[in-house]
Amino acid sequence: MFDIGMQELILIFVVALLVFGPKRLPELGRTIGKGMAELKKAMYGVKEQMDSELSQIKDTASSTDNAGKTEKEAAAKDSKEKGAE
Repeated sequence: MFDIGMQELILIFVVALLVFGPKRLPELGRTIGKGMAELKKAMYGVKEQMDSELSQIKDTASSTDNAGKTEKEAAAKDSKEKGAE
């Protein structure tokens, strides 16, 4: 996701330790972890909703295409019969 190496992670951890202190750092980590989990869950929900809507649209489009094909076939059959007379 982010191209962060080991040196960058250590630097971020040291800065966070200096800014927030050793007592608040575990609490901050838990809060960030919970926030990331909720964000992932919300994104999964949005993805599932989008997939559901797209499948409904595809189903509607395919049923419309099938109905259109049968109407076209019937029209072609009628024109052939009129041409034969």
